[in-house]
Amino acid sequence: MAKAAADGAEKAGAQTRLRRVPELAPQEAVESNEDWAKHLDRVADEVEEVSLDDLEWADAVLFGTPTRFGNVAAQLKQFMDTTGGLWQAGKLTNKVFGGFVTTGTEHGGHESTLLALFNSIYHWGGIVVTPGYTEEDQFVQGNPYGGSHTSQNGEVPPDEKALGSTALTARRVVDVARALKRADA
Repeated sequence: MAKAAADGAEKAGAQTRLRRVPELAPQEAVESNEDWAKHLDRVADEVEEVSLDDLEWADAVLFGTPTRFGNVAAQLKQFMDTTGGLWQAGKLTNKVFGGFVTTGTEHGGHESTLLALFNSIYHWGGIVVTPGYTEEDQFVQGNPYGGSHTSQNGEVPPDEKALGSTALTARRVVDVARALKRADA
């Protein structure tokens, strides 16, 4: 889904940086789940860890997270909790943000996780952009808050609806950021 977001943003004309937050879970926990361990091994070489410089650099940001009990994963929340200096300096104000999410089960908290994610952005003075029901496919995908996918506990990869909704979210975020930048100039 992160790659779909980056592709959607690039198709809208954005320069992108695909990043990941640091893993916080103990090694024993990671090793207890074969898929989790494989994922971490794969992204360690493919995707750089995020820094506050990345956040400051961007005009627009899409955060992706799995749900954790209907909330943002601790790893992403931990990174967001380190942004106090940027926030206090006003460097997150008027940046455009969006989000996407995965859950293990059908009613695992897609919307509540995205809404929880947006709470920090509101405090930063950021501008939240969602896909809404702006394209016909959104009426099928069904989540106006951001791209979302139900993985059936990792058994089902994202389908075209989920990837399309995530790309739409990215395109809308880029379009709004571009419009704000033009208006500011």
